[in-house]
Amino acid sequence: MTASEFSRPHRLDQIGAGESQVHVAADPAERAALARRFDIPAIDSLEADYAIRRDATGIVARGRIRASVVQSCIATRDPVPARIDEDFAIRFVPETEGDPNDEIELDADECDTVFYTGSAIDLGEAAAETLALALDPFPRSPNAEATLKRAGVLSEEEAKRLAEESGPFGALAALRGTPDKS
Repeated sequence: MTASEFSRPHRLDQIGAGESQVHVAADPAERAALARRFDIPAIDSLEADYAIRRDATGIVARGRIRASVVQSCIATRDPVPARIDEDFAIRFVPETEGDPNDEIELDADECDTVFYTGSAIDLGEAAAETLALALDPFPRSPNAEATLKRAGVLSEEEAKRLAEESGPFGALAALRGTPDKS
């Protein structure tokens, strides 16, 4: 495992029987390194609040992540600022030394599962991974639709209308520029 750009190890022996509260925030250098890792122009802020407790299968961390990021538009490459403010639930489970193909039964209580080794869990890396999952996979700037239209990309509504008018193979033929031979 490589070192995280935003590492905040939390020792397991600091997690008692009750719930503990932990706050983590990335500094400017950590945010810049994460932005490079996620291939986005900037992460202007990143912080997470955790409520951590032990349970029978590991460590459960519930909380909230807040971030301000800048992504690139998929069509224009223009900057697209975004705010992320989401709840999360993570179950930290010790990595076993057995066969990596062995099945592990996990409780389906809507927690993401993170495996750890050693005597600490990394709350910074968990926040970074949660941020990566929360990023918009197809960010669009206000100019995206016009740019895509100029490139010949149909909007979802146009593709549906074309499919309704000429059937799915007619829509494909129209995109290819050849007559439908059905």
